[in-house]
Amino acid sequence: MTHDLAILNTFVLYIGLMMAIGVYYYRRTRNMSDYFLGNRKLGAWVTSLSAEASDMSGWMLMGVPGFAYLAGLNAGWIAIGIAIGTWANWRFLAARLRKYTELAGNALTLPEFLQNRYLDSSNLLRIVPAIFILIFFVIYTASGFVSAGRLFETVFGIPYAYAIFIGAVSVVFYTLVGGFLAVSRTDFIQGVMMFFAILIVPITAAVQAGGFSHVLGEMQNVQTSFLAPLTKPDGSTMGAIELISLLAWGIGYFGQPHILVRFMAIESSKEIRQATHIAMTWVVLSLAAAVAVGMVGRVYLTTPLEGTASETVFLVMTNELFPSFIAGFVLSAVLAAIMSTASSQLLVAASAFAQDFYRSLVRSSAEQKELIWISRASVLIIASLAVYIGLTPNSFILDMVAYAWAGFGAAFGPAILLSLFWRRTTRNGVLAGILVGGITVLVWKQLALFGLYEIVPGFLFSTLAIVIVSLLGKAPSAEITKTFDAVGKSDI
Repeated sequence: MTHDLAILNTFVLYIGLMMAIGVYYYRRTRNMSDYFLGNRKLGAWVTSLSAEASDMSGWMLMGVPGFAYLAGLNAGWIAIGIAIGTWANWRFLAARLRKYTELAGNALTLPEFLQNRYLDSSNLLRIVPAIFILIFFVIYTASGFVSAGRLFETVFGIPYAYAIFIGAVSVVFYTLVGGFLAVSRTDFIQGVMMFFAILIVPITAAVQAGGFSHVLGEMQNVQTSFLAPLTKPDGSTMGAIELISLLAWGIGYFGQPHILVRFMAIESSKEIRQATHIAMTWVVLSLAAAVAVGMVGRVYLTTPLEGTASETVFLVMTNELFPSFIAGFVLSAVLAAIMSTASSQLLVAASAFAQDFYRSLVRSSAEQKELIWISRASVLIIASLAVYIGLTPNSFILDMVAYAWAGFGAAFGPAILLSLFWRRTTRNGVLAGILVGGITVLVWKQLALFGLYEIVPGFLFSTLAIVIVSLLGKAPSAEITKTFDAVGKSDI
């Protein structure tokens, strides 16, 4: 497609700005709390947009539009599930997790929180969760690098292998240097860019195609099922299992480390209410626009997009709709979406390695500076593995994200929920739940039983494992439950 110098200059300017922010916050990163949680000083606006930008990666600007391009209104069920899950996460988990992680030894990571919550001296509640974090984040980060590869390949004609390295180097640099402070601030900028970009593309395309009523009429001519939410592209009616699978994306939110860490970093739990309103406004409008991009694109574009090429509908439309400078800004938002999520994932994975592996198993006496450098080294290793996986993009971006999303949701969702809300939960119960949930997703994905999204059985079996093992074991001691009771009585 276009090699316009103006678009290239916009990309270079954007990437340069993100790197400059990383260098700036490098000078302000003094300890592990700074590097991983920004010393818990984020405001409502930065927290909310950072959380949503790190959540809605390239799959919102590429994966969801691609699905809607093929399936029409049927793709809206994912958006509904995600919107409900986002609201539930902010409403029920955010404030309580913020309060509890600080009272439980000022925990900087989810595994550290679980260890401190149950006074676990065996380190298993740090090591086992960290293993699943590393496994699924490598897959998740790889999906981001695949998105970056397709972006540069589609827009500039750069060979895919080189394109992946360009995107990876950009993300790694400011994650490596600036840590959480840099990532959260750049996420705020990226969240704003993503919001306006995803809105402007379908609106402009619809206007240029003859107006909204004309486009709606043309959609009915695309295929009979395009505007039928319960009808699949092949004309068959969606079954209960398929509907549950799409809506089940929502329950994954309770276990996503890169999103939950934003709740831990907000300055005060009292700011959660305002942050929730900001986040939900962003999410509802953005997801609706993402579905609209694919559906309008099916009418607007004259050349059909086949297979994985459907996930480039946003990129192709942007190039055709706007002059170079505006197109450069809009396309930079795609890179922003990719970078915001990949950087957050790299940071959480690095924290799991440094805090939960290195400090627990190798050097318990490691000082702050040493741990920061170990974290930075692990960012390089994890990013390298993700690039390696992404070099052969045989899968849809949305499929790769779905796998990792299910892994986190099933392994950590029930464990976090019950640890925060059920006093009777035990250390062995949580450990069993994490193992059962994570393993169920890994196995179910390979077997593809009943066509059911693996997060559903994973979440269910994990919950059952926690409840059964907890009830069969000895009730938690007063020392373990005192912090739980203190959080329950606090004003959150």
